[in-house]
Amino acid sequence: MKATEAKLLAFLKKSPQFVIPIYQRTYSWTEKECRQLWDDIIRTGKNDAISVHFVGSIVYIEEGLSQVSHQAPLLVIDGQQRLTTVTLLLAALANALGDEEPVDGFSARKLRNYYLLNPEETGERHYKLLLSQTDKKTLKAIVGGKEQPAEHSIRVTENFALFQELIAGCKGDLAAICNGLAKLVVVDIALNRDQDNPQLIFESMNSTGRELSQADLIRNFILMGLEPVLQTRLYEEFWRPMEIAFGQEAYNTHFDGFMRHYLTVQTGDIPRLDEVYEAFKAHARAIGATGDNVEPLVKEIRDYARYYCAMALGAETDPDLIQAFHDLRELKVDVAYPFLLELYHDYSTGLLSKDELAEAIRLIEAYVFRRAICAIPTNSMNKTFATFTKALKKDRYLESIQAHFINLPSYRRFPSDEEFERDIQTRDLYHFRSRSYWLRRFENFGRKERVSVDEYTIEHIMPQNQELSQAWQTTLGPEWQRVHETWLHTLGNLTLTGYNSEYSDKPFIEKRDMEGGFAQSPLRVNAGLGQLDTWNEEAIKERAARLAKTAVGVWPAPKLAKEIVEAYRPKATIREQYRIEDHPHLQGEALSDLFASFRKEVLALDPCISEEFLKLYVAYKAETNFVDVVPLSKQLRLSLNMRFADINDPRGLCRDVSGLGRWGNGEVEVKLDAHADLPYVIGLIRQSLERQLGSEVAA
Repeated sequence: MKATEAKLLAFLKKSPQFVIPIYQRTYSWTEKECRQLWDDIIRTGKNDAISVHFVGSIVYIEEGLSQVSHQAPLLVIDGQQRLTTVTLLLAALANALGDEEPVDGFSARKLRNYYLLNPEETGERHYKLLLSQTDKKTLKAIVGGKEQPAEHSIRVTENFALFQELIAGCKGDLAAICNGLAKLVVVDIALNRDQDNPQLIFESMNSTGRELSQADLIRNFILMGLEPVLQTRLYEEFWRPMEIAFGQEAYNTHFDGFMRHYLTVQTGDIPRLDEVYEAFKAHARAIGATGDNVEPLVKEIRDYARYYCAMALGAETDPDLIQAFHDLRELKVDVAYPFLLELYHDYSTGLLSKDELAEAIRLIEAYVFRRAICAIPTNSMNKTFATFTKALKKDRYLESIQAHFINLPSYRRFPSDEEFERDIQTRDLYHFRSRSYWLRRFENFGRKERVSVDEYTIEHIMPQNQELSQAWQTTLGPEWQRVHETWLHTLGNLTLTGYNSEYSDKPFIEKRDMEGGFAQSPLRVNAGLGQLDTWNEEAIKERAARLAKTAVGVWPAPKLAKEIVEAYRPKATIREQYRIEDHPHLQGEALSDLFASFRKEVLALDPCISEEFLKLYVAYKAETNFVDVVPLSKQLRLSLNMRFADINDPRGLCRDVSGLGRWGNGEVEVKLDAHADLPYVIGLIRQSLERQLGSEVAA
């Protein structure tokens, strides 16, 4: 490696050409980063006391430091964003200067011939900077003064237009821009292909500007070390089609999330979003997919990316699946994608039929919507869907999905018909995160010709206005304020209309009988309203009860015979049974009351918790043990099933017992010998339970 400080413009002038390798990310600076660079240039250019402004490093590969050909292109490892942005600014400045030269060396001709073009070269060698793919054509058109391609780079064109606008705002005073550009300094870092590891250097760079995405790092990890021919083929055959499938904007916003879901499918573990790259490297090395052996892995990623685009980005082509995925997207259930990727993979290979896939999607939708209506905490769903595939019996695919949903424990449960039907009548649905979703699903249930609810607005039959008219107060009765507060935003009082402004706060009879009123409405959700003579609490409750019964069919629960469900239940290990009487210390005066209080508090943490007496300790379980109790003569020794590093213990009562032989599970031990410490200890136990459930347990 050879590193030297250099003026950026001098560095551009002496270098024959910069080429962005195909494995590098596309140009991604936004207006924010461009404005920051612009402000730095103007501030520096106007202040004679500032001699230089450092803008980062340019890292590139050359064939060998002792035999450098000054005609060979330099492959940029780091610095693309700054090089491209400065090039766009220079191109915009050249257009604005015309015949002017406000500062020596800054004329349109000199800017183009020194920093933007190689005037004596032809073809691609004519350009100082060559980007990759769509970016390349767009930048060449800008620098060469040609018409933009049909498929142009959004970022490149937008930022060029921004600099044109900023320069125009200078009202002809361009000297500050020129002086600021002349003061820009970089660290020129040349790598030797034979002696330096570009991948390790790339990972260690901490450059200014937009942080590299996990997808950028993954693409570079896969492609950077390969021979150029293989590198180009894998990129063009597999990676580039993914970039096109996602689209320029979605690739930047969705690809990291997709890779997280893909890794969850492949490994069963959910990586943190900012640790996707590290998880990918570990996975690739674990399966031996590095170097020349990487092609099967890249192909698999490409296949799963297609599945993801079909489901999450609306690229599906089958009409039935289009609608099912659209409904699921409206619920914003990203945590379900690892499971859905597995389903779609099996659908694409013929293992799962289209009808079974569609029904599975609808079960996921119903599961998520019912839980939202029943106000069950959602944080546990990431673990539910990440581990779902372990329960699949692919020779009985749909049946195994249904059975697993039915057998989920209480905190992960699929709400029953009774629970769902009860809660949907009283839930505030007006402020539900996607109210158009549930109204559309109601309206189109059982229809072959779908109704677009986007043409309608949501209507409160009993008006929202807090100061109800005297007519409405009379209709609702003496307790009109309670009725209004209780039922305003609930299922029974909400509907769809195309006449919202006409309805206003009119009395119910007027809403019913007016032109386009409830009596004339063609919408199914308005069925029956035209036959009512009044709208009061009883009418709201009756309509809510009727719609709730329909909701059970719109979002159906899985149904299987009891014997089938039982066959899928995990078989309990048969072992010797113990009782509390088998623990003498728990019978003694010192511990009996303390243990009674302890077990009552632990079991109250969540309905899913079970208690099991073993020979030497007592286990409390959700999915597995989260706290084990070893009764001693005068105290309870508790083992919390979690890492010691993760426990929050301000009082310092816990002990790290990792690596020590003992009864119980986990690295954390805490002792309890007094009722006064019980609330604090229960707080420690709650942490272990929450880690297992993957969600916060209600207090």
